[in-house]
Amino acid sequence: MGYYVRVLGTSDPNIHLDELISCIAANGFETRLLLGDNGTPLDWTVIQVADANDNVFMQIERNQVADGELGEEELNEFRDEVRDCKPASAAKWLEKFFNNVKVIYAFQLLNGSMEEENFAVVEAIRKTIWNRVGGILQADREGFSNEEGHHILWQFDDKVTGPWNMAVRTMFGGWRTFTMDLGKPAHREAFFRGKAP
Repeated sequence: MGYYVRVLGTSDPNIHLDELISCIAANGFETRLLLGDNGTPLDWTVIQVADANDNVFMQIERNQVADGELGEEELNEFRDEVRDCKPASAAKWLEKFFNNVKVIYAFQLLNGSMEEENFAVVEAIRKTIWNRVGGILQADREGFSNEEGHHILWQFDDKVTGPWNMAVRTMFGGWRTFTMDLGKPAHREAFFRGKAP
């Protein structure tokens, strides 16, 4: 099935494939974009990304958040999913933020996507799209970010370790950013309470 990362955008401009091709070329990568059925370079819903040997390592779906559309269904699933997550202050913030989401770009990472050059392509395309649509990031089995890209909600596996850029809500409605050790119990407990360790 693959692993997904997503951009939940607060605006929904058409992003021409040439813009993504330019971002790839600017980084010196040898990659091809394959347009899905019924799409045009300016108005597409699915593209595949292949390496120089034509091995597809990522698929990107663009789903608008509108009545009866897949994007709305996905957003409603996220609403249910985050309700009981920690910290509670981030879950409440996300509940309100979801009302502003107009489009979801879902990046399905396939075999080969974690190879060094391919992952750099994933990041370059994701950054280009995020810069155009704004919003927040989400990753399967990790959680959600705020609009600056700092991680705000815990959905990690219990065995996760290592440093991670995090943020918690302040009493004034802003964000306090910090780096925490995901595997350290004291850091986790503080984060779950909405505090920096």
